[in-house]
Amino acid sequence: MRVALALALSLAGTAAAAHDYPTVGRVEFVLECMQRNAGKQEFLYKCACVIDEIAQKYSYEDFVEASTAARHQSLAGERGGLFRDPPQIRATAKRYLQVQNEAMKRCEVPR
Repeated sequence: MRVALALALSLAGTAAAAHDYPTVGRVEFVLECMQRNAGKQEFLYKCACVIDEIAQKYSYEDFVEASTAARHQSLAGERGGLFRDPPQIRATAKRYLQVQNEAMKRCEVPR
């Protein structure tokens, strides 16, 4: 019985860790989200909700890749082409923006 409980707790911890984000990454996301909403305190929990929702869909490494692709879609010039032109990067950015927009709706954060 103890072995089964230890195994279950171990597996639960592994599943949770798969989408665990560093505190700094979460804080940066929340602060940026709050700033986009006039820095209002009410958005502290709402923006934290958004990153929690995103973390359910993406590992941290995938989140960094997808959010970077989305953020840089509008870069001009040759450097921006690295993010705009490859179909796979455009698709990654599009999917991330969909996930983010859905999370923002669920968490009542205006876009």
